[in-house]
Amino acid sequence: MSERGAIASQIFRRAHGRKRFIAAIAGPPGSGKSTLAAELVTLLPPGEAVVVPMDGFHYDDTVLEKRGLRSRKGAPETFDFGGFQALLKRIRAHDEAEIAIPVFDRSMELSRAGADIISADTRFILVEGNYLLLDEEPWSALGTLFDFTMMLDVPVDVLEARLVERWRIHGKSDAEGLAWIASNDRPNIDRVRAQKRPADLVVRTLVEGIR
Repeated sequence: MSERGAIASQIFRRAHGRKRFIAAIAGPPGSGKSTLAAELVTLLPPGEAVVVPMDGFHYDDTVLEKRGLRSRKGAPETFDFGGFQALLKRIRAHDEAEIAIPVFDRSMELSRAGADIISADTRFILVEGNYLLLDEEPWSALGTLFDFTMMLDVPVDVLEARLVERWRIHGKSDAEGLAWIASNDRPNIDRVRAQKRPADLVVRTLVEGIR
């Protein structure tokens, strides 16, 4: 069984007897959270799993400019934590016919409201984001909203190489990408790695192609 298959099997077993199961996939930038979440959806029962990306709660660039945080986009304080927490509480309550969720479009650097739907029949919720296990207020309050937590533990040199490639794809030169990593991504990486709560599962195996 593949590593992804083993994780999907563990989620399925842990969800036995539950109508809704919320799994958190945390890790620093470039660790492969969104890739893993998307692949797990294909390994869980068809139509029963949805990915909820924390990135959908990025503050818009205009808000960040007003707050002097544009250069720190991606840091914990550049997210609408209250909105994200409220969404997770709605999902946890499981008392609505459907819940619309926002998704961040990196090609436009914008969040698209109502870009996906969680129905009452959605059993597996895969929440992915950098700060789901951050041991800082207010983020530490999220702990009670998850049934199962994962932390992707990837070496820093691998993270940086992946991020250079990410920013190259999005139009930055290697010099621009390295400058952004040094001033923005690397502080976020260090914060996630240094200030994390324990996870139920730590994923250390490196898999080719994961981003």
